[in-house]
Amino acid sequence: MSSAIYLEGGGDSRDLQSRCQMGFRKLLERCGYMGRMPKLVACGGRSAAFDDFKIASASAQKGDFVALWIDSEDPVADLEATWAHLKARTDDNWDRPNGATNEQVLFMTTCMETWIVADRATLAKHYGAKLQKSALPALHNLEGRPRDVIQNALIHATRNCSNGYRKGKRSFEVLGKLDPATLNKYLPSFVRVRRILDASL
Repeated sequence: MSSAIYLEGGGDSRDLQSRCQMGFRKLLERCGYMGRMPKLVACGGRSAAFDDFKIASASAQKGDFVALWIDSEDPVADLEATWAHLKARTDDNWDRPNGATNEQVLFMTTCMETWIVADRATLAKHYGAKLQKSALPALHNLEGRPRDVIQNALIHATRNCSNGYRKGKRSFEVLGKLDPATLNKYLPSFVRVRRILDASL
């Protein structure tokens, strides 16, 4: 039995793809999956991740776990109906591959930055005294906020920091430092990912 997760992120740069894989690996290690770590594949854009997932899913053996870990991009009406969400999104319009289940799609709702802003203690430690906490969105209903609101708030809150937030190298560095207990508290999508991985790895 094998397990592999295809990740949205890393762009076309081999260095960034490596950093993407490392960020997710560190987060999963913090979740307790050290001895049963899946193969993590940073694919760049979401369409590339979907294509790689389809190929891997079609050739998977019985008992293998193959998953796609992506941003939901928009708030999700039903976290368990992942393929319906991806089909309904005009920018995606993805059909569910033959045999694929909803639990093979792991969502960061609405985006990776939503997970990052949920962990205020890690943000404060990572960015230091110049972090403008008041510019961050309220923790209530974080996953219901549009991704551009979340992303712009994080950039604004860290604008005076020497390591201000940017997608890419800096984003994956923060991802790997997040505290799972805090994410569990505020993010239903993270709770769902943990539930699925606990059962599948």
